[in-house]
Amino acid sequence: MAETTSSPSSSFQEKIVDHFEGKVVRKDLTQLVKGNAVVPSYVLEYLLGQYCPTDDEDLIRRGVEKVRDIVNRHYVHRDESELVKSEIRQKGTHKIIDRVSVSLNEKRDVYLASFSNLGVSGVEIAEDTVMQHPKLLTGGVWCIVDMEYLHAEDSARSPWVIDTIKPIQLAGFDLEEYTSLRSNFDLNEWIDLIVQSIGLNPESFSRRTKLLHLVRLISFCERNYNFIELGPKGTGKSHIFSEFSPHGILISGGDVTKAKLFVNNNTGDIGLVGYWDVVGFDEFAGKGKRVQRDLVDIMKNYMANRSFSRGRDTMTAEASLAFIGNTDRSVSYMLKHSNLLEALPDTYYDPAFIDRLHFYLPGWEIDKVRSEMFADGYGFIVDYLAEGLHTMRQEDYSLPAQDRFEFDSSMTKRDQDGTLKTLSGLLKILYPGDKGKSCPPDVLKELMEFAMEGRVRVKRHLRRIDETFEPVDFRFTDRKTGEDISVETLEHDQHRMLVRAYHRDEDEDSEAAGNGEPGPEADALTQETEEEWEPIPDLEDGRHLVVKENQTGVSYKKLFADYLRGARRIEIVDPYIRIYYQVRNVLEFCDMLLRELPEGEEIEVSLLTGADTENQEEQEEYLESLKDSLRGSPINFDYEITWDSFHARSIKTDTGWKISLDRGLDIFQAKSENRFDLGRVNQEARRCKPFEVTYLREEDVSFQVDET
Repeated sequence: MAETTSSPSSSFQEKIVDHFEGKVVRKDLTQLVKGNAVVPSYVLEYLLGQYCPTDDEDLIRRGVEKVRDIVNRHYVHRDESELVKSEIRQKGTHKIIDRVSVSLNEKRDVYLASFSNLGVSGVEIAEDTVMQHPKLLTGGVWCIVDMEYLHAEDSARSPWVIDTIKPIQLAGFDLEEYTSLRSNFDLNEWIDLIVQSIGLNPESFSRRTKLLHLVRLISFCERNYNFIELGPKGTGKSHIFSEFSPHGILISGGDVTKAKLFVNNNTGDIGLVGYWDVVGFDEFAGKGKRVQRDLVDIMKNYMANRSFSRGRDTMTAEASLAFIGNTDRSVSYMLKHSNLLEALPDTYYDPAFIDRLHFYLPGWEIDKVRSEMFADGYGFIVDYLAEGLHTMRQEDYSLPAQDRFEFDSSMTKRDQDGTLKTLSGLLKILYPGDKGKSCPPDVLKELMEFAMEGRVRVKRHLRRIDETFEPVDFRFTDRKTGEDISVETLEHDQHRMLVRAYHRDEDEDSEAAGNGEPGPEADALTQETEEEWEPIPDLEDGRHLVVKENQTGVSYKKLFADYLRGARRIEIVDPYIRIYYQVRNVLEFCDMLLRELPEGEEIEVSLLTGADTENQEEQEEYLESLKDSLRGSPINFDYEITWDSFHARSIKTDTGWKISLDRGLDIFQAKSENRFDLGRVNQEARRCKPFEVTYLREEDVSFQVDET
């Protein structure tokens, strides 16, 4: 599969509508009608699919207005719940859109419904309705409800009455039709259609990044799939599991118990894994999070065997588990000092738990979601796509790969199962309906490599946690061509020297045996001596530097690098970091730091600046953009805007240096209008403004660094 992107042209959009009319919706309409309503995308697209199943602009406009009117009149906002209840009372009946959950009242032997936003509970609901929609009993389902108010003298009875209730969910799905229509699209087009269907613009992503987004869908089409994604904030990790499908539920990683997840031993009621295709754990990472040890033990058994115990009885379920969390460290730091699983809570930092993970998605490869990344072309109504994936859960699509490829003998059954389950899920997404038989051999090979990489990431870092795990050579052989394919993770290849440094003390024979760590033949790009981030001794204290107007040959590196070496924290104090080029100067300073910082190390950079009284919103937008661009890098950047008046500019380090600058970082003259001027990429080619710098050694450092 070539690393190319295809453009969602108008002809491509027309092709989508022609073949899937009534099953697709223009994705920008979802955001258009959503407004401030905190309602899942599949609810809105359910309505848009009913009122905007066309590419006729006039009909779309009227359909959007209709859906917007329905949401405005019937979606219950929590802060307007009393107003809605009053309206139901006055009218006697009113249609509402709300999340409904049901529980059994044992004393009265009736089922009672609770409405999340309306704030009403204890409403009787027919047993037949509950049996027809059992997910009402586990966390709730979004529904369209005709609600009535009938006041009764009996104060024990609720005046609220459910007239009709309709879960917002597709009634049926024709897999044969879906498969037939898929044949009208080539692989590039189909990938772009799926990417658009989850609300993203395929033009914004490379092929590899598209596949990473699609891996998030595997939990919905593969039974008992154990998935983990760790990465920076804001990359859309939880979106798929909270808004994509009515078959999935997202819960807080810390808000789960044995009874809620598996089975309540007191009542015998099965937990979330018995009702949902996917249970996602949001905000899963965090060393300080407390988790019950016995919960993790039950979870490990379930992840391995699909079973859990209720007293003497053993129960089974098919829900996939998805663990989603943020990492605070850069990838290079983790590779050099620890492992890519260091952010897990202590109770989950367990080799037996980690070994049961099928795929580790590298969240640091996915950019923070920006406005231009949202799709404006046609994609499947997410409920339609979700039903398609749900329909294929029972099948195994990995058989063609098992027939063609042979795993290396060092790969354990869990290594093989993790690879094959991921491959099966990808084939269901890309080649639905035919169990992967129509997948070309070259594509099958590349999907196999991609699927195996996610398991490699798990196993490589599992061995760092527990050295008793045997070395594994992640490779497979094409039985028909004889080709031998070795698989490694992208970050491993990118940071070979860090991996080499971490494993320096390992037996070189194990490297030669093929455990995936770099041997002497490592890529020439990584053959460089290790650099230490140590202070340079005997730097001149009190040095004073004067730079004249139009002087060249000056750079941030020449001015600051020697005095910043060894620092773990740097504080920039400058009241005038307000407009674009001033924030750009801070970016160039950080770029210099990154070039000087040894690979695998991290540094904190904080900025204290004054408020721009005329354009504060723009100032904050620039600084937030800078912060976002550095997120996930070895620089942990933060800033503070103060309204206090100050004028002195300086750079301080936790090693005791204070660099006083009369101009701050604003030392260069405006860039030339010539777009190819060398000064645009080389600071030493730029003309300077006149400025002075003084280097002072401060024994009493003004801030302390947390040694932990």
